[in-house]
Amino acid sequence: MRVDLFDFELPEDRIALRPASPRDSARMLVVRPGGTFEDRTVRDLPEFLRPGDALVFNDTKVIPARLSGFRRRGGSIAQIDATLHMRAGPDRWKAFLRPAKRVEVGERIQFGHDARVCLLGSLEATVAEKGEGGEALLVFDLSGPVLDEAIAAAGRVPLPPYIASRRMDDDRDRTDYQTIFAREEGAVAAPTAGLHFTPELFQALDAAGIERQFVTLHVGAGTFLPVKAEDTEAHKMHAEWGEVDAETADALNGVRARGGRIVSVGTTSLRLLESATDASGRIAAWSGETDIFIVPGYRFRAVDILMTNFHLPRSTLFMLVSAFSGLETMKAAYRHAIEGGYRFYSYGDASLLFREEW
Repeated sequence: MRVDLFDFELPEDRIALRPASPRDSARMLVVRPGGTFEDRTVRDLPEFLRPGDALVFNDTKVIPARLSGFRRRGGSIAQIDATLHMRAGPDRWKAFLRPAKRVEVGERIQFGHDARVCLLGSLEATVAEKGEGGEALLVFDLSGPVLDEAIAAAGRVPLPPYIASRRMDDDRDRTDYQTIFAREEGAVAAPTAGLHFTPELFQALDAAGIERQFVTLHVGAGTFLPVKAEDTEAHKMHAEWGEVDAETADALNGVRARGGRIVSVGTTSLRLLESATDASGRIAAWSGETDIFIVPGYRFRAVDILMTNFHLPRSTLFMLVSAFSGLETMKAAYRHAIEGGYRFYSYGDASLLFREEW
């Protein structure tokens, strides 16, 4: 499909720089097949679900994956920033470098210290490979848990570029950019639909008889990369590591067998569930990398309802929601949201999408 079909104009003042407080006070646009819209709030979610339905959350935990450092070449020094996006081994990470053109394969980058200060205790890495779009493979001098500790000490919250370009990260972001149920470290971007949940909302969902299940997909920085191709067939997705354990798969199959619906909290949970589901709709235990790319025409096998934030124009995520609820329906929903003052992107408001039936 033509990528320009997924374009729309978004006023800059619609981009949220801070989340709603409390989290579940964010607005929620309910979108039903055929373009019926309802303006509600996230804390109203239990009203739209039935006893026996199951919410599926991504329990990945965001690490402080933004590193600043420098490389020396002879007498010259260049400032280098790296955003880690996928672990490739105990001592190595795939990362996006800025500016990548200032670094060559085999050169060293010293993170965590200013170029003018002593390098004792700095976090150092060698550029082992370089790819397209500023991507590189970094091999660190440290490994395993020791490397994790060093990254946690030297790194910063990896705010999305549309926020980071407008303000610096701060201590609030270490809490705000993390779900209350995060437990499996490895993401460099938050599963943002999950940011809306509070203990109070969980209590209300429990009282309504709604199940909770958890899967893990370590969201990578590639989720923010624009689609530069003119046609979706020419776009290559970045892979992300995920896991659905056997107990969760069995529980979700049981929900379906009893007539309940599977409600994915976020596109990350949805992409993982669809990767783990066969053509008959049965979910199996699954672990590995997924680069599933969902565009209109895709037949959904696992998910009945999707809760998600509002996404960037021409992005793979807007393509996904257009596949789920219909392109024309989602264009109309986004027009409604923009005109109605909804807040967009990672810290923005939510939508609750009911799947378009074939």
